[in-house]
Amino acid sequence: MANKLLFLGTGTSMGIPMIGCDCAVCRSDDPRDKRNRCCALLKLNGKQILIDTPPELRLACIANHVRWIDTCLITHTHADHLFGLDDLRRFNQIQRSTIDLWASPFHMEKIDRTFRYARHTERPESVDLPQLIFREIQPDTQEADLYGNSLRAFSLPHGHHISMGFRINDFAYCTDMHEMPPSVIDALAGVKTIVLGALRDEPHPAHLTINQALEIVGQLGVEQTWLVHMSHHISHARDSKRLPPGVQFAWDGLEIDI
Repeated sequence: MANKLLFLGTGTSMGIPMIGCDCAVCRSDDPRDKRNRCCALLKLNGKQILIDTPPELRLACIANHVRWIDTCLITHTHADHLFGLDDLRRFNQIQRSTIDLWASPFHMEKIDRTFRYARHTERPESVDLPQLIFREIQPDTQEADLYGNSLRAFSLPHGHHISMGFRINDFAYCTDMHEMPPSVIDALAGVKTIVLGALRDEPHPAHLTINQALEIVGQLGVEQTWLVHMSHHISHARDSKRLPPGVQFAWDGLEIDI
């Protein structure tokens, strides 16, 4: 069985189209310019691993016929990556089982503050609440077992906050950051496919520009790079032409082999 990644969302925090915007990208007829907030589904050895739970999670799962989730990884606790977490309860109902939720201790504390009711141990008898097993992974030092696969997490500077990048075997997912520390560059040696955030051309205090992302790609030497978290400054048809071989903009609903 081939391992795959399904992009459920590839847009920035406001989504595309943006509310009240009449720019060419927000009015585009190209379906690749319609972007939910960032989220992906990793299909690994028969297991389905969700990365982040954005506000459009329910709609994205319906549109892409997602029927079960075994595990969820949370990169960080900004609203555009977390606030669809309650919708995991539907998968609990369908599966009649709990779902593991992985996050760093720092992010788990924030998740617990907002979504304490989602802990399986809080109200395990309720069928109307999420039933999640909270599992912490220590970034930069710990390696965890994920269904027989190596799971590692890395701290990524994201403005005044910290986001998590994940490496699973020779695949990596690193969205929200404004730089990639040298220690993480070293830890990602040997990765063949990476998903990398790239907001726009203009500098941003919390996100990579397109050129900054391409510099990281050059340092990593990966075979396949998919850019996500694009703003409405990025037109898929127009801006794809300037990307080097092996680098592409992802779009919602795209499924790739990894």
